[in-house]
Amino acid sequence: MVMTNRRSFLIGSAALAALGATGVRPAFAQADRLRLLWWGSQDRADRTFAVADLFEAANSGMTVDGEFLGWGDYWPRVATQTAGGNAPDVIQMDYRYLFEYARRGALAPLEGYRGEALHVDDFDQAQIEGGSVDGSLYGISLGANSSALMLNVAAFEEVGMDLPGPDTTWEEFAAAMTEFSQATPRQNYAGTADGSGVEPLFENWLRQRGKALYTADEQLGFDAADVTEWFQMWADMRAAGATVPPDVQALDQYTIETGMVSLGRAATSFAHSNQLVGYQAINPEPITLSNYPRVGADGSGGHYRKPSMFFSVASQAANPEGAVAFIDFFVNNPEAAAVLGVERGVPESAAVRDALTPTLDELGQRAVAYVAGLGDLAGALPPPPPAGAGEVDFALRRVSEEIAFGATTPEAAGPAFIDEAAGILARG
Repeated sequence: MVMTNRRSFLIGSAALAALGATGVRPAFAQADRLRLLWWGSQDRADRTFAVADLFEAANSGMTVDGEFLGWGDYWPRVATQTAGGNAPDVIQMDYRYLFEYARRGALAPLEGYRGEALHVDDFDQAQIEGGSVDGSLYGISLGANSSALMLNVAAFEEVGMDLPGPDTTWEEFAAAMTEFSQATPRQNYAGTADGSGVEPLFENWLRQRGKALYTADEQLGFDAADVTEWFQMWADMRAAGATVPPDVQALDQYTIETGMVSLGRAATSFAHSNQLVGYQAINPEPITLSNYPRVGADGSGGHYRKPSMFFSVASQAANPEGAVAFIDFFVNNPEAAAVLGVERGVPESAAVRDALTPTLDELGQRAVAYVAGLGDLAGALPPPPPAGAGEVDFALRRVSEEIAFGATTPEAAGPAFIDEAAGILARG
């Protein structure tokens, strides 16, 4: 779904594969006008437009136009605009796509702006490295976060059950979600969303088992036996009634608004820590967060602290200096920080983080504490995803849905998924 307001513009969408020619600047581009594109909720949009207003007030004559979409619609839009020579000046980027877009020449290198127009010296070095491709900076992290469960506190209290916690294992989680579904008085309500197609959840599970989503040499870090076991685990939960049924899960478009908790269909959804603010903004009942379940009681977790998202400058930008100035304002201005809070993650600037944290409400403090307190649940940032990783992600969702609807089985889907994913990566 496309969500707009007074700044919005509308351009058609196409598949990510449409990413092609770059370097063409639109004839209508103006040096005093910046175009900004991001994915996210209405709450994120409100905060982003408020910061754009602050930037315009501080930079006379500058106008920031913006558009936001849900995750699933966002990447086709970016690909279409980039291929058509009409990319926005500032693009919100994800870690999985940053490398592909940078290596195709769609993003402008930012290294030359550091220390002058772009001030990131007090950022955590790991987050700088996370936004770098082949030794050059292409993305400025907008916050640190980690994957997390989103939990409806009232729903668990209603049935007298404890929330999943730091030591909850997958076996315990499955049993608890089944018990919850049987005990809840809410109609058509389950313990958990079906997470079989949620890539960060699958990656976390793999990391706990000593595997990875991708290796440093851009290959799959798991095999058919792994993904078959993963699909079977969820098939068993589905059969036990622990999850929402497949026709309900199909409503989830991987946005806060369409998550099973927000739709009032499950007590648990799978998200990222920065999304706690957005979840609570649209849910009338209290929402909290916890880590993903552990594979074993004594095992380490599969989490990592990651850049929640980046701002990048398009190589086609008509006003790259203005785009860099906007990004610098976004991540360093105290007034901007107060508006943004931790909705995009814990601020990367140490100065901004130190000034902001004491002013946060209880919800914001909880999100900061979660990221800071992962302890042995958190490991190193994984290797950058290879070209085609986004397509593999969509394939995982599709195959998981096919299994849920009975079109295939975990035993058949595991090897088939490996073949499909390997073929995608081989194409580059």
